[in-house]
Amino acid sequence: MKKAVIFDLDGLLIDSEVISHRLYDELLHRYGKSVTVAEYARDYSGKTGVANMTNVIARYNLPITVEEGLTWEVAREKELLQDVQLKPGAAALLSWLKTEGVAVVLATSSVRERAVEVLTRLGVVQYFDDMVFGTEIERGKPWPDIFLKAAGKAHAAPTDCLVLEDSEAGIQAAHAAGIDVLCVPDMKMPAESYQQMTAAMLKSLDEVKGWLTAE
Repeated sequence: MKKAVIFDLDGLLIDSEVISHRLYDELLHRYGKSVTVAEYARDYSGKTGVANMTNVIARYNLPITVEEGLTWEVAREKELLQDVQLKPGAAALLSWLKTEGVAVVLATSSVRERAVEVLTRLGVVQYFDDMVFGTEIERGKPWPDIFLKAAGKAHAAPTDCLVLEDSEAGIQAAHAAGIDVLCVPDMKMPAESYQQMTAAMLKSLDEVKGWLTAE
């Protein structure tokens, strides 16, 4: 059994990546442009809001600043997140890990206020021993920094940790950190090269307990 399990948030614990895609598509639609689900999953999933907004503005030559884009995004997302739900198996897995004495850490590219608000509203924030946010690290996913910091907060060596992820950027970050990673795909199935970096590909969070107890 691992000493710590490190959870991604968007697309892994909560069904929010579809909301994030909608946000960027709404923003681009104002300027006669659009982004497909596949493009969002490939280029933006798992990365910080600042990095993504900077990328979108540069790629599509939008006549706004990053600050203006983020201000709009935060306000609009608050409306859309009211309907977000936990992914199947999330609550049961978190509860089981706590009964087993396994450290539970959140490692998300999101910001603290957003993550804590959502997890509190969904009734699972109490299961987390600690959290790491995109604003706390210099290099976001696919760099390993966020997961190495999460392992440190769990007082566990990378080899004693497990990362749960849905995105290619997250898989790459965990692999670079030397931490076993299980992938539960969300918006797209990771390319074969990323699948080879995982310890296993799972259909849902319901399968994580079986992997851990067999490990």
